[in-house]
Formats: sequence, C-alpha cells, structure tokens
Amino acid sequence: MKTKSLFLGAIVFACFNSISYASKLSGINPDISLTLDGRYGSYSNAGDYELPGFMLGSEASRGEKGFYLGHNELSISANIDDMFYGKFTTAITEHEAKTEVELEEAYIETPALGYGVTVKAGRFYSDVGYLNNQHGHAWDFADAPLIYRGLFANQLLDDGLQVSWLAPTDIYFKLGIESTRGERFPAGGAANDGRGANAVFAEFGGDVGVSHAWQLGFSHWRADVVGRTAGAHAHGTTSEIPTFTGDSRISGIDFVWKWAPNGNKHERNLKIQAEYFVRDENGRVDMAGSSPLETSTYEGEQSGWYLQTVYQFKPRWRIGYRYDRLRADNTGSDPSVLTEASLDDKDHTPERSTLMLDYSHSEYSRIRMQYARDKSYTDSDNLFFLQYIVTLGAHSAHRF
Repeated sequence: MKTKSLFLGAIVFACFNSISYASKLSGINPDISLTLDGRYGSYSNAGDYELPGFMLGSEASRGEKGFYLGHNELSISANIDDMFYGKFTTAITEHEAKTEVELEEAYIETPALGYGVTVKAGRFYSDVGYLNNQHGHAWDFADAPLIYRGLFANQLLDDGLQVSWLAPTDIYFKLGIESTRGERFPAGGAANDGRGANAVFAEFGGDVGVSHAWQLGFSHWRADVVGRTAGAHAHGTTSEIPTFTGDSRISGIDFVWKWAPNGNKHERNLKIQAEYFVRDENGRVDMAGSSPLETSTYEGEQSGWYLQTVYQFKPRWRIGYRYDRLRADNTGSDPSVLTEASLDDKDHTPERSTLMLDYSHSEYSRIRMQYARDKSYTDSDNLFFLQYIVTLGAHSAHRF
C-alpha cells in the first residue's frame, strides 16, 4: 500500500511539473488545482446501506468507517484560444484499500460565440437541478442529499453535448438542452446509437435590494435505459444482479435564497436551499444470473426533497441544518423480484436530519464536523463525520 501511495504521489508531482514546463514553452498559463479531502466516519448501523424503493448505483453509500480519503481531485483548465475553453478533472479515491482513479470531467466550451450562446462538449456534470453540477468539495454538507443519492448515485455525469442560452434580460434567465450517451447511472446501455439520454433546464434569478438574491430552476431528464444494474444479491454460490430496462423520466424544481447585510457576505450571510425531484419509470426488471431467469414488469414512481439552511454567524464560521425525505410507489407482476431489486418500499419513508458546523480559515481550506440522525432504512442510524477540504493552486469560482 505504501508503494502505491508513493507511486500516486510521483504521478501528481510529475503532472504539475510537466504542465508547468509546457506552459513556459507555449505561453499558455492553465489553472491547476489539487483538492484534498480527508475524513473520519462513524455510524451505528452495521447492516448494508439501502434506500427502500430505490435501486442504488455503486457510488451511493454512507462512506467508510474510521479514517479514510474522500473525493480528491486534480483539475486543469485554461482558455485554449479566443474561441475555446477546456477543463480536465480526474478524481482519486480509495475504496476497500484500493486506489481508484476516474476521469471525472473532460470538456471544451465556447464562451465567445456571442448572443448569449454557449456550447459544451465532452464529459461534464449535467445542469439538471441546482447542486448537481457543483463539485463535492463546494457542497455545504459532507455528503449528497438523499434524493441525489437515490436517483443519481450522488451526481449525474455523462458524455455528450450541451447548448445553453443566457437571455439579455434584466433578470438572470438561462435555458439549456443536453444530449448525452446515457451509459452511466441512472441510465444504462447507451441506447439509440450512443444518444440514450436527454435533458432540458431553465434557470431564473435576480436581486431583491442590496441584501437579497434568489434563483429558481426547472429541469427534466429522460433516458432509454438498457440493463441498468444495481447491487448484487448472493444466493448460495451464485450472485444475482438486478437490472432495469425501460423508460426513465426525472423532473425537478430547485430554489435558492441568499441574504447578506448590504451585500457583504464576508461578515454574515444566510442561504436557504431546496430541491424536489420525481422519477417515473416503466419497463422490466430482471435478476441477471438467476436460473431460470427471474423477471417482472415494473412501473415505479420515486420522489424526494430536501430543505437546508446554512448561516455564517461570524467570519469563517458557519452552521447548517438539512432535512431529507423520500417516497416510493412501485408495482410489478412479481413482487418478490421487486423486493430483491430493492424496489419494495417496505412500508418505510426514508428521512434524515443533519447538523453541520464548519470553519474556513480561507477560501482554500475548510474543516467540518457533521452529525446525522438517518432513518433512510428501517433501522435508524447515527452518522458522525469529521472532514478537511483544502485546495492547492487555482481555485475556480463556484456557482450562485
């Protein structure tokens, strides 16, 4: 394990030096940042994590016990010329004592087309919802809301094309469409010759006086799903994997209100944030690996929302509270198959209450303490996290 860590450190060091040398030769000056995320986690429920009524993706979990690395990122971005901007982000995590490196973002963007039009192409976070396109280290809590965990396995990320338009109006008004591959969760199979998912979104916002600002968003995502997989279920010496094939549609609404006295957010500020999503699915659930094949028709509706508020009561110090709640109403021809696929709600309503306190010595460092009373599943859980987040290098601006 020590050898792997040294090797990984050598790679990061080599990347920084190679890019720096190339910048001197070409005259290009890219923004380079490395975000480090370290955690300590504790929870009281020793059972496997689940959200009754939801098929969970592989990234949807409550985290590890004890000391562990969170979501570390190496990001490089720059203007390429007078037409294009590019960004590359790789995520470095550790799971079950194995270091995992994943390409997270790799896209180009055209910020200079004019008329408020921007085109983005490559791998990027979708603009569905408010929180989705923000990097995890910019979130106000250590983990994703339950509805993001249940629908997106924390975040919706895909390869494709996005076109957006910023209207020349007094209030903020942005419209956008996305066409993506649809191979990653919550889609699957890259249907329609690699154009399996589509999305539309609209955002509105503005100021109220000098101390208040607001934003309202609407979004809709649709995918033709072919063989979306969830967690495996062991049956003796065999392992059965639930898969879903059919049509999936997600609609959402989000709202944010910010307050800072006379617009000075550095002394005190308050943010109230809420999102609601509903997903409708229709198709078939199969237990891959079963013999004979276990299958069921499936019609499902899952919904959920969260409401959170974060208050900076003095410079560098913030306190926050978040409440999550989910609901599922799924039916099919074989209830036992739906149960194995975690689509049985077990007459349980998942909910969670979370308290957070953090300290930011500067915009480059943050230390956070978080406690949650989690009733996601039938046995209630008490979760406690300690977290540090630090950024080395350029620090890009975060969304409204």
